[in-house]
Amino acid sequence: MGKLSGSVLLWIFLLVTAILIAFPVIVTFLGSFMSNMEITKGGTIIPSSWHIENYKEAWVQANFARFTWNSLFLSGMTTIGTLIVASMAAYVVNRMKFPGKALFVGIQASTMFISIGAVVIRPQFELMVKLHLNTSLWGVVLILVSGHAYIFFILLSFLQGISRELDEAARIDGCSSGGIFWRIILPLMRPGLGVGALFTFCGAWNEYLRPLVFTMTNPKLQTLTVGLSYLRYGASAAVQTHYMLAGACLSILPLLVVYMVANKSFMQMTAGSLKG
Repeated sequence: MGKLSGSVLLWIFLLVTAILIAFPVIVTFLGSFMSNMEITKGGTIIPSSWHIENYKEAWVQANFARFTWNSLFLSGMTTIGTLIVASMAAYVVNRMKFPGKALFVGIQASTMFISIGAVVIRPQFELMVKLHLNTSLWGVVLILVSGHAYIFFILLSFLQGISRELDEAARIDGCSSGGIFWRIILPLMRPGLGVGALFTFCGAWNEYLRPLVFTMTNPKLQTLTVGLSYLRYGASAAVQTHYMLAGACLSILPLLVVYMVANKSFMQMTAGSLKG
């Protein structure tokens, strides 16, 4: 009886949590089909009439085609760069001994718990000016790749489950450390890389402040999160909430696609941790 009551309470808790998480998304989706007047008036979340043209107007007004490409470029390059850097760093820390190893891991860990947010924007921008990357999305990519500590620890924990006997067998066959990493370790890390790609892509896709700062002088390079702000006001300075909600729904679609692609890797990694 006690076990049954515990299961019921658990399911109730999970159901309430799911509702609280899904409710804002549902309201946003339904609101994207309303007229601006109906949203402003409030009182209902179900559209009285479905305005599908909101999506067309949002796509045209916010120049979604260009901004979506910019966001895909920023997120894709950041994901690739982060996975390469974090996986190599995790491999070296896990498999090799070198002076300052504990200090390096400590510094990586400290960057996860110390958040100074916008305070670092100015020194980062000045650094990119010296590198002549202050008017390019490559500067933002470089900054985002450097913040790879979270992915580093995910891959480091995953590497601990890969037997070192594989390394020794490969060395006997004459394989170098680099060859072991690229030919043996990296393919076995595929589930961990999938999870890391999911988190990195979502984080880069939702980045707002840095793309805004680095593209002020070149609006054509602005990302989707920055471009959505153009939907806030229309030609008559009236707030266009319905277009903003439609634009927000459009911006979510790539994240859903990435999640569906990486979901298998996420489940494999979760199952592996449970078995361990």
